[in-house]
Amino acid sequence: MESVRIGVIGGSGLYNMADLTEIEEYALETPYGPPSDAVLIGTLAGERVAFIPRHGRGHVLTPSEVPYRANIYALKMLGVRQVISVSACGSLREDFAPGQIVIPDQLVDRTRGDRPGSFFEEGLVAHVSVADPFCPDLGGILAGAVEQAGGTVHRGGRLITIEGPRFSTRAESALYRAWGLDIIGMTAAPEAFLAREAELCYAAMVHITDYDVWHEAAGDVSVELVIQTMHANLQLAQQALVYAVRRLAGGLDDCACHHALDGALITDPARVPEETLARLWPVVGKYYPDRRPPGAG
Repeated sequence: MESVRIGVIGGSGLYNMADLTEIEEYALETPYGPPSDAVLIGTLAGERVAFIPRHGRGHVLTPSEVPYRANIYALKMLGVRQVISVSACGSLREDFAPGQIVIPDQLVDRTRGDRPGSFFEEGLVAHVSVADPFCPDLGGILAGAVEQAGGTVHRGGRLITIEGPRFSTRAESALYRAWGLDIIGMTAAPEAFLAREAELCYAAMVHITDYDVWHEAAGDVSVELVIQTMHANLQLAQQALVYAVRRLAGGLDDCACHHALDGALITDPARVPEETLARLWPVVGKYYPDRRPPGAG
């Protein structure tokens, strides 16, 4: 299994690009089960990049069924340091129009709590800061890459994650707008929080596909509308990824995201069970240099 620095989580259409060469597939297993699908690794702009289709190839997983922990853990196993999320979202404001891109800087989690949202359990507790849940450095690189690719990009935005898979009611959409939120999606939480726990830089390239259901003049969000807009934006997304990978070459080697667990691990080291430490070794091993247990990854 090879080592890569850059990971991408998004739709399977992203990988079908001429610029991606020397492709290998890896069926990985993690302590949290397999990721959404086989991890595809290819060469893009001179860098080896790992891709995970968030919903599986053929879109077989609902937002609630996505194995978020397995996906992030698999990327950590591969040595990934930067994670680029590509997703579709609805807009909650007039000036964030369908076809445009948002690089969000804030996140509100309104999922129901059914999605496992932390790696820390069973005898090891960590309280990680997510005051700024998206990496600003990686986000800036993504925004510049979208501009270079010719897209209209909004730098910053408040993203709310709902449980799904249903779309909003009109009352819910109106409520989120009243809260001052900008875009709405179904997958950023807990993905962003798990990436922070794993000490990975994480930023999102969010493609606006619709106006949810609040806009009186625009049609209500539908699967047909989302797919149509994403297909129209596919070439933009692919080209932006090429530019982002080029900008990442040799960059972001040491970011605050890579030290997110500094001061966050609160459990007495002597009380951490060996089996828990073994399971989380790729995530926390550097903090326990003298305690590498048998079977640690």
